[in-house]
Amino acid sequence: MYFFSSSNIHLMIVSFLLYFVINTFENVIHYNIGKFSNKETKFVIPSKKDWVKIIIVMTVAALLQGFFTYWFQSKTK
Repeated sequence: MYFFSSSNIHLMIVSFLLYFVINTFENVIHYNIGKFSNKETKFVIPSKKDWVKIIIVMTVAALLQGFFTYWFQSKTK
């Protein structure tokens, strides 16, 4: 069995995309809670600089999520 077979890549991509989409919403909520922690919480869109930071962290985490999803799934076969 090859490590990067077609079905393995598909599993990693689906896991990556689901993690990325779901956590985008979560991270924007956390961003607003942190930004307004000493005030009434509002909802604002992060600045471009903050979006870059959020996207970089989410991409690394999503890649790890995809890899470990594949890895643990392949160990159960």
